[in-house]
Amino acid sequence: MNDLSARIERRWSVLLRYGAYPLLALSLALAVPLAQAVGTVDRLPLLAVLTVVAALAHWWCVSRRWQEPLDDWLGRTYVVARTGLAFVLSWLNPFFSIYASIGYYDAPVYLRKRATWAVLLVTAATMAGAQSGGLPPRSAGQAAAFAGLFVLNAGLVLLFTAISHNEAELAEERSTTIAALQEALRENAALQESLTARAREAGIHEERERLAAEIHDTIAQGLAGIVTQLQAAEDSPDDAAAAAHRKRAAELARTSLDEARRSVQALSPAALDHLDLVDAVRLRTGEWAAETGVGAEVVVTGTPAPVDPAAEAAVLRVVQESLTNVARHAAAKRVGVTLSYADSEVMLDVRDDGRGFDADAQRRDADSGYGIVGMRRRAERAGGTLVVETEPGGGTAVSLRVPSVSDD
Repeated sequence: MNDLSARIERRWSVLLRYGAYPLLALSLALAVPLAQAVGTVDRLPLLAVLTVVAALAHWWCVSRRWQEPLDDWLGRTYVVARTGLAFVLSWLNPFFSIYASIGYYDAPVYLRKRATWAVLLVTAATMAGAQSGGLPPRSAGQAAAFAGLFVLNAGLVLLFTAISHNEAELAEERSTTIAALQEALRENAALQESLTARAREAGIHEERERLAAEIHDTIAQGLAGIVTQLQAAEDSPDDAAAAAHRKRAAELARTSLDEARRSVQALSPAALDHLDLVDAVRLRTGEWAAETGVGAEVVVTGTPAPVDPAAEAAVLRVVQESLTNVARHAAAKRVGVTLSYADSEVMLDVRDDGRGFDADAQRRDADSGYGIVGMRRRAERAGGTLVVETEPGGGTAVSLRVPSVSDD
């Protein structure tokens, strides 16, 4: 509730609690000096007693129990009795219609809608009697004036009460709508918080997968290459050849360290900094062939064109992982790498003539390694797909398709 509404509520509460007293006092103050003019001098003692009764009744039924609900049996009895008492006081002296006017504004506090209409109509009759010169009418003209004034008062009070009820209903509807909107806002805030938390968790999971893939494709492959070169150096009878293997191991260590730093910073492979994708694939394939002694050939079809960095990184990493898997498991003699450019996608095929494997068994084996799973996830992050075709003794083909332009 805002400050203005709070101030109005406080003032309305003061009026309901104490308003009857000044109205009674003003009615009596006018009735006493003007009693001679309206011919009610002999009624003054009774008016004084009834005024005290009205004041005590208001104190007993309203003021003393202000913190309690007023629309109980005592409140309803009070407002009905008070309306009748106000009518009697106005009959005895028309100036007490000032007190009777209280029924216009406080009846809805004590009564339900239908009973409120009855109190308002009695109050309208009381006011019309006072306005027409007092009750009972002393002539046909005064009776006609009373009837006309009653119709006017009743019509006005019914009209304004209906408007007031409509406004109250509208205010209640608005309050209900506001409450519903606030509830919706709270639900939206909770949903937003939930979505934010899920997005954060998804981001953390995605980043973990990215780092796992990068570690597998850089540090793990680099270490495997270093081990291979050091083992070759140890087994080599020729000192010059052994030195060449050790030099190659040192180069692999430096390259792997650089790639590890780039992976942490979410950068593209170092080879793509100064080479396009075709040259980077040829360079990596040539280095692998030199390291393993396995024949490898790169074929490019279509017209090479600029490719989205995420797609380039995916293609090069899949080439690296596929060649690493060939060296580790395939015992192949030949490897073919085909890079194809179409209008909206880039296709990579890495085929070997090695021993192949049982793809179904590999999928069922949770400990079969991260390589193929990591390649598939990398392809999905780049918006593409990866398919592995193989069978025991029939070699292996890894096919990657990624869009050449980002969807962002």
